[in-house]
Amino acid sequence: MALIKSNVFFTSLLILVALFGGAIGGTVHKVGDSKGWTISVDYDAWASSKTFHVGDSLVFEYTKGSHDVTEVTHNDFQLCETSNPLTRYETGSDTIVLTKPGLQQFLCGIPSHCYLGQKLQIHVLPASLGPIAAPVPGPVRSPSSSSSRSPLADSPVKSAPQYQMGPSPAPLSAASKSSVWIGLCVLPLLSLIFILV
Repeated sequence: MALIKSNVFFTSLLILVALFGGAIGGTVHKVGDSKGWTISVDYDAWASSKTFHVGDSLVFEYTKGSHDVTEVTHNDFQLCETSNPLTRYETGSDTIVLTKPGLQQFLCGIPSHCYLGQKLQIHVLPASLGPIAAPVPGPVRSPSSSSSRSPLADSPVKSAPQYQMGPSPAPLSAASKSSVWIGLCVLPLLSLIFILV
């Protein structure tokens, strides 16, 4: 009986680690979406529809031997120069974790592929902690002069406090929504663990 409880506990623990590992990690971006890393994709348009943060991953899927992924400097990116790569990937399914903010450039090192548009430049933002509301300042009151009183000085409109509106909270991203959903699914699993153990 103790062995069964122990196995249930460790199995449940492994499930939790797997679930929270996916919820804590960054967004996985499949470069080129369903077309992958190839010549016939507008990677500028693809990247402009995404937001990249430190901790996110880029997944490059392509036919091994027909393409590669070469990370280069900004200048080499502009010139489609592949002779001085920062890094070169050639497996056909390469995952690159974004570890620093700033511009990052990738291109295909196969001759002429970069000139045909197989290149990607992204702007990586610092790690996102999710939506954070900015503090809203307190009431704003205009200074009153005791020497000249307005006829509206004693009216309810004049004496009501005036407030500045703060920015509305940012909407939840798909990653945030999935993390919340995963968290809600894990609660019943946690209660099951404590009942069985």
